[in-house]
Formats: sequence, structure tokens, C-alpha cells
Amino acid sequence: MPLPAADLFGAPLLPGFAYAENLVTPDEEALLIAAVDAAELSPFRFQGWLGKRLTTSFGWRYDFDDGAFTMGTPLPEWLLPLREKAADFAGLPAGDFAHALLIRYDPGAGIGWHRDRPVFEHVVGVSLGNPAVMRFRRRRPGGFDRFAAPVAPRSVYHLSGEVRHDWEHSLAPMDVPRWSITFRSLSEKGRALSSAS
Repeated sequence: MPLPAADLFGAPLLPGFAYAENLVTPDEEALLIAAVDAAELSPFRFQGWLGKRLTTSFGWRYDFDDGAFTMGTPLPEWLLPLREKAADFAGLPAGDFAHALLIRYDPGAGIGWHRDRPVFEHVVGVSLGNPAVMRFRRRRPGGFDRFAAPVAPRSVYHLSGEVRHDWEHSLAPMDVPRWSITFRSLSEKGRALSSAS
């Protein structure tokens, strides 16, 4: 059964999930969408399978084909002001966010149930272009606890703690395009691997 986003007093019912609208202006959103579209996007790869969503990443990079964790291309200058805003929202230093993922979801593209890889810790996403619904689920005896969170264009969300580690999330395919920019910090595991590289 889906859970409401908050109780009567405004407290979130999904610990670790924070959300706010209007992180960027409509003009900033248009520039960000154009910058994502101008990036060298390619179909998401997972163990030889190609997904419908188009992606590219900067900073530390996790390879879903072979599990490698390597340093990739540094974050471009145009992403740094957005990273600063995302970090301010999360209450963390901007420099902690060592990874950025750009995604364009063309019509029919979604993302299946997953948890972000354990090399990453905090996840801050910026949603652009069209409204969507993030779905969350956590296994329990006899089924799942479920939670649905509408995300508006130009909004930001932060996954940490319980929702980051105990819940999976997904996005159903949509009939309209959507863009997202996600920043991730490194976990203890990720920092250990990065220092060993």
C-alpha cells in the first residue's frame, strides 16, 4: 500500500528522503537541459544489456558491465553551480559530491528497481523537463512497503540513511521526455577504493 509523503504535521514518513521544489529557475532549467543534450550521451549499459535511457557521468565512475570503479572525466564547469545548490540543499560540502550522472529519459524510458551502488553514499537528484513519480519499496514479510513521491520539474531530492540503504527506488516509463542530473558522494567503501587507485 503506498504511503503518503508526509503526516498531518509535515514530517516525512520515509526517513532519509528530503525534497524541495524550484531549486533552479525556468531559464536555468532550459540551459541545463540544453547542456545535457549537448553532452555525449549513450545508452545505459548493464552487463551487456542496453537500456533506453541515455547517460553520461563525470568524476568517479562505476562500470555496470565489469564492476570497475575508476576516475573518469572531471565535472565540467557548467555543472559546478548546480552542484553547489544541490550540496546546500543536502547540508553537505559541494566537494563531497565526487560523481555526477546526466540522464535523458526519452518517451518510453524509465529505470527499474534498484539501490545505488555501495561505493556511493549521499544521492542528490535534480529533476528537469516534466513531472515524474519516484517509487520506493522495501521488502517485508508477505510483500513490500511502498511509497510514491511526485517530483516536479526543477525540483531536488536527497536520499540518505534509511531510504538510501533499506529501500529500492524506480521510475516508470513516461510518455514525455525528462532529464535528470544526480550528484553522489563517496561512501567509506568508495573512499577506500578511490585512495587505492
